[in-house]
Amino acid sequence: MLDSAIVQPAAAPVRDADLANAIRALAMDAVEAAKSGHPGMPMGMAEIAVALWTRHLRHNPANPRWADRDRFVLSNGHGSMLQYALLHLSGYDLPIDELRRFRQLGSRTPGHPEVGMTPGVETTTGPLGQGLANGVGMALAERLLAATFNRPGHTIVDHYTYVFAGDGCLMEGISHEACSLAGTLRLGKLIVLYDDNGISIDGPTSGWFTDDTPKRFESYGWDVISVDGHDVDAIDAAIAEAKAECDRPTLIACKTVIGKGAPTKAGTADTHGAALGEREVAATRAALGWTEPPFSIPQSIRDAWSALARGGAVEAEWSARFANYATVFPELGAEFTRRIDARLPAEFDALATQFIAAQAQKAETVATRKASQQTINAYAALLPEMIGGSADLTGSVFTNWSGTKAVTGDAPGNYVNYGVREFAMAAIANGLALHGGFIPYVGTFLTFSDYMRNAVRMAALMKLRAVFVFTHDSIGLGEDGPTHQSIEHAASLRLIPQLDVWRPCDTVETAVAWKHALERSDGASALLLTRQNVAFSVREPSALAAVERGGYVLADFGGSDRARRAVIIATGSEVPLALRAREALAGENIAVRVVSMPCTQLFDRQDAGYRHGVLPREVPRLAVEAGATEGWRKYVGAVDDPSGAVVGIDRYGESAPAPALFEHFGFTAENVAQTVRTLLTAGTR
Repeated sequence: MLDSAIVQPAAAPVRDADLANAIRALAMDAVEAAKSGHPGMPMGMAEIAVALWTRHLRHNPANPRWADRDRFVLSNGHGSMLQYALLHLSGYDLPIDELRRFRQLGSRTPGHPEVGMTPGVETTTGPLGQGLANGVGMALAERLLAATFNRPGHTIVDHYTYVFAGDGCLMEGISHEACSLAGTLRLGKLIVLYDDNGISIDGPTSGWFTDDTPKRFESYGWDVISVDGHDVDAIDAAIAEAKAECDRPTLIACKTVIGKGAPTKAGTADTHGAALGEREVAATRAALGWTEPPFSIPQSIRDAWSALARGGAVEAEWSARFANYATVFPELGAEFTRRIDARLPAEFDALATQFIAAQAQKAETVATRKASQQTINAYAALLPEMIGGSADLTGSVFTNWSGTKAVTGDAPGNYVNYGVREFAMAAIANGLALHGGFIPYVGTFLTFSDYMRNAVRMAALMKLRAVFVFTHDSIGLGEDGPTHQSIEHAASLRLIPQLDVWRPCDTVETAVAWKHALERSDGASALLLTRQNVAFSVREPSALAAVERGGYVLADFGGSDRARRAVIIATGSEVPLALRAREALAGENIAVRVVSMPCTQLFDRQDAGYRHGVLPREVPRLAVEAGATEGWRKYVGAVDDPSGAVVGIDRYGESAPAPALFEHFGFTAENVAQTVRTLLTAGTR
């Protein structure tokens, strides 16, 4: 007789509702523990997340940097707990304790997703609309890499960019700029899932956002699908339909209820940006039938969410394909790996060094915007990862070069005509950099950096290798007048942490600035360039290497040991002015050192010995720059310090030819020389 066995009841299958409710529970619990956060969006988008992350998203939690993964962007980044819940449940290195520490100091679950802090986060989001624009850049990067590297029978670049976006993202003007361009470029692998819940912080959006969003996106050239955002099967089908649309990006408008599941707060602004409260959380658990304690997920649901096995399988299949590809096309395989690893070619340093030396020999007098174009022409020939562009100002900012080929909806290239879309241009460039395989550089007039500023800030915050080319950098713009003449912009950009701001004085400094920006791997760079020609500054050969220190002695003290001494610090077009003033003072037994300081941030990172050697403490100092004066006080002393002064401009400009403006505002060799005399006289009282 056979031993009888106890028959265990079969485990109930895990339902989509269980998967969605796990997200809701984690979002409620984390926000409640922090007493801070946005539970409504994660609760409302839970079914959308289930459809995408369990049925479509190709990713490997064990390797968040796998090259051919699908990109996921949470543009409505205030709902960060949705992404943290998804990363935790699908198997990324984000343990439950990190969710318990949501929004706490030192946690890997900050208030908004931050790239480089949390594995699986592709971009830092929070400023609404920018994640969506980043997604446009990522989709563009995928298309251009595919065109460069894929070969018949050998496809190594083939992934989608998925963006979650909310009403706030679509209200922001940047969404209009970015999505219009995405339609024009026919980015068919960009799929945006829109959380259409009709609620923002101030309440129902019917009072301030009544756009016909589907028609708006149709007018951009997008495919538009509308679905019930709580029907997993319908969302699944919509994503499949979007993936089949090759020539147009797709907007999937998902009608949802913010805070779904909360008995008294669902569908209201009360769930948007505050914890639900203990009583509402308990009631929500009861309404959902969720009996688990806080931060507890049943193993069966964890198993159903885990993407480790299928993610490992899809990456392994790709790795085998890539190994075969690299065997058949070894040079392409090596180049793809180099670009994805963000390594410059081994020859670049020698090429750049040689080019800089050649510029020193030529000693050309040109506008620094022209010097920039010459440098791009030299460097881009070796760096196919450089992808340029401008905001409808190519003929003025000179961001094109001899090898420029425009990207269109029908053809790949290495140059994007962004149109008059400065903000989106910068954020799309950030997306290109985030995706990998590219070094984006974009250009416009310096005064329009105001339009771009938050995206430039995000590039610096994320430590992206992106280059922002700003020309027409001062009153030297001339007749266009104060609306276009930059006064405060250089000082303002210098306040952004981790952004290196270069204002080079000639062809040599411009070439060095570009070299440093391209080699830099820990932050973005901005180049501030002149419209007008600037005289070449002759320097000793030994000074070439010092340019890369951000500030250096361009012309040293002359005269006898008994001569009175002063230091003039200058940047850009004012460096030749400082040199002429130095010559004028030499005959008066006044020995002047001219320090060119093209990048104050880089100079500030030098050791104290070097900095004090360049700017000796006991010597009076004068800074000269055609812009706001306040930022130079750290180098010359306070306003009432008799040993330091600034020749600058703290008011708006005028409409007139540039030479007349420079004289009118005191940017003459005589005025600079007289200011030095005044400093020395004050110092002897």
